[in-house]
Amino acid sequence: MRPLTAHVDLDALRHNYRLARDLAPQSQALAVLKADAYGHGALACAKALEELAPAFAVACLEEAVVLREGGIRTPIVLLEGIFTPDELVLVDELGLWMAVHSDWQVQALLQFTPRRPIPVWLKVDSGMHRLGFRPEEAASVWRQLSAAPTHATNLHLMSHFATADRLDDAYFQRQMTCLDALAVELKAPLCLANSPATLAWPMAHGAWNRPGVMLYGSDPLEAPNAASQRLAPVMSLRSEIIAVRELAQGEPVGYGGRWRASRPSRIAVVACGYGDGYDRHAVDGTPVLVEGRRCALSGKVSMDMLTVDITQVPEATIGSEVVLWGCAQSGETLGIDEVAGYCDTISYTLLTGVLPRVPRRYHGGFC
Repeated sequence: MRPLTAHVDLDALRHNYRLARDLAPQSQALAVLKADAYGHGALACAKALEELAPAFAVACLEEAVVLREGGIRTPIVLLEGIFTPDELVLVDELGLWMAVHSDWQVQALLQFTPRRPIPVWLKVDSGMHRLGFRPEEAASVWRQLSAAPTHATNLHLMSHFATADRLDDAYFQRQMTCLDALAVELKAPLCLANSPATLAWPMAHGAWNRPGVMLYGSDPLEAPNAASQRLAPVMSLRSEIIAVRELAQGEPVGYGGRWRASRPSRIAVVACGYGDGYDRHAVDGTPVLVEGRRCALSGKVSMDMLTVDITQVPEATIGSEVVLWGCAQSGETLGIDEVAGYCDTISYTLLTGVLPRVPRRYHGGFC
């Protein structure tokens, strides 16, 4: 079989969840499993965390259905709520919690007759300017929902930070000031802290936090701190060398001949390409581990293959292990955040971009 495989370390996933929980001991931590658990496999990750996490979070109803059909009974929050009123039937049937960010969602809920009240998280636009009620609207909506206890229950305020990953905290502080004032006015519990706020801003730790990408071992902070340095990589994207080419000085490799050998060179052809989700924007010099040693991408990424300069690894040959990110079997590690930097992107896009044709292999068992 084609050697490219995404290895998922469930022990590392649990380690990262415990770190998120321990950083905010007065908060409960949602485990965010949207986008198929950031490409790691939502059902497998949910099973690994169901004895630890009091609730999960997904983006939409379809993602929640996958978990429920897979046997997950843990509460699940729909972070974007419903998209049409008729989805409320399944929200009620599956026992889901839901965010509301628009008036039509509130009215649909109030016109629906659930079998039991639905836990509702009211989203406030405190400065992200995507979803949510304006702060001056939120109090009246909160009171409207509070006055309908047969429809809505367990109300929380939630919002999203635009700049919690940055060292400059001015805008973050502006959002916090707005949310703190609203929480005091309404005597409302808060769910605010995403991964960077969980790692770096204890003032944002509320009744609930919602760590996402940090669960999968990626550091979302502009500059690492002591907490983020304790994160363990969860996905290791591994392949093998499938061919070796000997090139003379000046010879090119790949489409457009972008890379040319500056000396006599050995070039490894690796079974991985943009058709698997590896970023085509990766530049020459993007790090790759070959037999546990750092080598450099050389030439444009193709759909099914990429090429790496292995001149300095004479023992590398057909069948040698190649790690695109994550941990080599020998223990060396290549951080996904470093790879993302060479692709002018972020780890989120690399992780969620690993396509279904790449098999996932799970290690560490379930709780």
